[in-house]
Amino acid sequence: MFDAYGIHLGPLYFRYYGMIIMAGAVAGAFVARRLLASREKDPDLVWDGLIWALVFGVIGARLYHVFTPSQSLLDAGIDTRYYLTHPLDILTTWNGGLGMPGAVIGGALGLYLFARRRKLAFAHLLDAAAPATAIGQMIGRWGNYVNQELYGPPTDLPWAIFIKPANRMAGYESFERFHPLFLYESIWNGLNALLLYFLWKRYGHRLLPGDLFLVYLIGYPVGRLLLEFLRLDYVPLAGLNLNQAIMLVTAVASAAVLLWRHRRPSPAPPATA
Repeated sequence: MFDAYGIHLGPLYFRYYGMIIMAGAVAGAFVARRLLASREKDPDLVWDGLIWALVFGVIGARLYHVFTPSQSLLDAGIDTRYYLTHPLDILTTWNGGLGMPGAVIGGALGLYLFARRRKLAFAHLLDAAAPATAIGQMIGRWGNYVNQELYGPPTDLPWAIFIKPANRMAGYESFERFHPLFLYESIWNGLNALLLYFLWKRYGHRLLPGDLFLVYLIGYPVGRLLLEFLRLDYVPLAGLNLNQAIMLVTAVASAAVLLWRHRRPSPAPPATA
């Protein structure tokens, strides 16, 4: 039996949200396999590494959501204190509530532990994971569409999406059609994936291990920072949009590290007689 949010199979209920996220992860894994194979590395490492990245990624994404509640959650009386006093609600990831910054951090930690366990070069795994992560994000964002979340201000544009009254934020109950912010981010992630794949194929011989992941840490945050200007349900902190602040710091720091790694050596001083 099908409904708007999932499929019922006897006592089991499979939510589209989770299935879409898993589809994104698997699609990203196939991309990572191709990249590793092009560098004559064992592509089947991806499947073992994917498990580590997924487990830690989901944990990181959920913890980020719990410790950085959005404005709509705060308005509903759900904050970090609520989750800490209702710990079982932390486990309800199928209802949404996964923070992408936490997913990236958690996934990277999982890959690091996997690399340590298998005695692999962590930086090489990160580079293969960069375009794979962007692909996963591109597909996974459609889970937000199913859950009717991640939308922008009201609009009459032809590609506006209808949001059910129950899912409209306070103050926007009288509006029906909104910017599909999930779609904008999905497109941005797709373009980011293409850029990363191009850099790997065209300039891979000139890149240092870890460079491609640094480019990802520039490309994704820049897009996310800009799109946060359209986001209605932002994460407030001291009058700022926390996600924007984190994205700005991440992009600037990653760009600085990338430039530092490729700085030209200083010319040797002239010899003295």
